[in-house]
Amino acid sequence: MSFTSEVKDELARVVPACPQCEKATLAALVRIEGTLFVSGPARYRVEIATDAPASARLVVRLLHGIYQLKTNLTMRRSVLHKTPNYLIEVPAQPHLADALRDMGVLSAEGGLEMGIKEALVEKPCCAAAYLRGAFLGSGFISNPKSDFHFEITVESEALAEGLVELMARKDITARIMARRSSYMVYLKSGNAITEFLAFTGAHQAALSMEEERVVKSVRNDVNRQINAELANQQKASNAAVEQIYAIRRVVEHYGMEDLPPALQDFIRLRVTYPEASLKELGERATPPLSKSAVYHRVRRLESMAAELDAGE
Repeated sequence: MSFTSEVKDELARVVPACPQCEKATLAALVRIEGTLFVSGPARYRVEIATDAPASARLVVRLLHGIYQLKTNLTMRRSVLHKTPNYLIEVPAQPHLADALRDMGVLSAEGGLEMGIKEALVEKPCCAAAYLRGAFLGSGFISNPKSDFHFEITVESEALAEGLVELMARKDITARIMARRSSYMVYLKSGNAITEFLAFTGAHQAALSMEEERVVKSVRNDVNRQINAELANQQKASNAAVEQIYAIRRVVEHYGMEDLPPALQDFIRLRVTYPEASLKELGERATPPLSKSAVYHRVRRLESMAAELDAGE
């Protein structure tokens, strides 16, 4: 089962905080996954298609429980993807138009409602329930072990803006991307995705996200430390090579015996311990030297070698 399916299964089993919450969840599902057909004045029928069995069961239960509407459920199998798809048909019946207006599918005047009906999402729990239904309808979330990605696809720009506004009430920043014939509401931040899951009731999925975020954070810290250590080692190795070049140049020209004792001591240490850092060389000196003192000797040798190179 994909992580998206796991999240939808968990969201479909969330216990509503109030009676209005179920209506908000159903309204979002019908708005996003439903297709409205008109066959005459105030004569409608609806088809709701979903590939999530948990969503299909929830839609049927809520249509029956809240509005006492008749439904027909058909399971179809995709020839291309070999996965089941569920079609819920709500045939024309006396109270369907009233139900569609109540869910914010139809406006009071009988036209299509583009945004979210405010009466459905006045309370925070109902706003969470509407977002829950929106994700159940067309949500996608990548496996947290890979890159964090979350999206909900809708057909109306006003509906997309409404979802963004509902998330903003909980300080969750979402963005909208226009596609050919739809709008994608998306989250990229792992923290924002975790907050959405927790807000809508997918606490187990939120916990999984948080655990993976911690693992990634630790892994990134370790990688940064390793990279820093490798970079320091490379830098020290390059410096040692430059120092040995300077030593060879100076000794070939002046001879070891004619150099100051301090430089002779450093040369012996560097040649004996070619991979040691300046601090380590200072600790091996007799008596021990500070890193600054060792660095002063290095600068003197490099300066002498540079003068010889310039004179050629």
